[in-house]
Amino acid sequence: METRAPYITIGAFVLAVIVAVFGFVYWLNTGGGIERRSTYRIAFEGPVPGLLTGAAVLFNGIRVGEVTALGLDAGRPRGVAATIAVAETTPVRKDTRVGLDFQGLTGVPVVALEGGDGTEPLAAGGVLVADKSAGQGMMQAARAALSRADAVLADNAEPLRETLASFRTFADALARNTPRLEGIVGGLERMTGGGAAAVRKVSYDLPAAETFPEPRTALKAGLAVAEPTAIVRLQTQRILLAAGAEGPEFEDGQWADSLPLLIQARLLQSFENYDIAHPPLRADNGADAEARLVLDLRRFEIEPGPPSRAVISLSAKLVDQAGHVAAARVFDVSRDVASLTSKDAAAAFAAAFTDLARDVVTWTAAQP
Repeated sequence: METRAPYITIGAFVLAVIVAVFGFVYWLNTGGGIERRSTYRIAFEGPVPGLLTGAAVLFNGIRVGEVTALGLDAGRPRGVAATIAVAETTPVRKDTRVGLDFQGLTGVPVVALEGGDGTEPLAAGGVLVADKSAGQGMMQAARAALSRADAVLADNAEPLRETLASFRTFADALARNTPRLEGIVGGLERMTGGGAAAVRKVSYDLPAAETFPEPRTALKAGLAVAEPTAIVRLQTQRILLAAGAEGPEFEDGQWADSLPLLIQARLLQSFENYDIAHPPLRADNGADAEARLVLDLRRFEIEPGPPSRAVISLSAKLVDQAGHVAAARVFDVSRDVASLTSKDAAAAFAAAFTDLARDVVTWTAAQP
């Protein structure tokens, strides 16, 4: 016997399913997972780079909806029209401010609504006018910031150059006074109980020349001896090695004064030992002089060997009152150093300086 389909039962089932679907949709729109939405239009006064349909809409930073449509405004060539759907409970007012914000590292654009002070609500379908700067992209903002920074730099170029020049001068001063700064820092460390124990230094002196070849020529009256000029490296009390040479630091010994002052003092004593009746003056005491002995210290250092040698080089010029150079000569002397110790180095320098002082005095006395 052929089974006949229960058409009435099938029809009733299909009808029940349709009713259930419509009921579910109604539930979602009334009390279920989808809130009631209100639609508004936004009028942008410029481009909206990167804004897409489906972009989030934030109200005071809280997501309340999304962009549902974007289009050009035929009546405003520079304008863009957008449609947004937001939760019905969103307090959109007529003075609600509209802008674009960028979220995340990639800068995804979203529509940002910000509540105003007014209380008059905006009816659904109403129009909100965005700020004129709302469409300014991140790159545009960066270019504007760079342009402002460039203008600031251009306006302050000269003060910046002066500041850099001051830093350079300060750095040069630090470089010139590095040995002194190291000494100050080391002293502070020792005073506070830190750092290595201080090495006790022995002060060494240079002898003045006492014997001279005969016959002696009397010195000219009115002679003044200037303090030798020298590079910063030689304006020190340290016993120095030749530049670039490797050897001991002579940390246990030093000169009794800075080299230029010590050499000037011992040369003056050498002149007095030669002719005490006509002693020269110091050029820096302000006295008038008919002639000045101008000195430049070129070298005062140990050349490691073998054999190691103590080398002194000094240039001398006799200058008259008019500033003319009457005579000039370079004096170079050296002595072997028995060993690279402070004591033997100081002894070699003392012997070399005695010969140099004798040569300087006899040469100066021989000038017409």
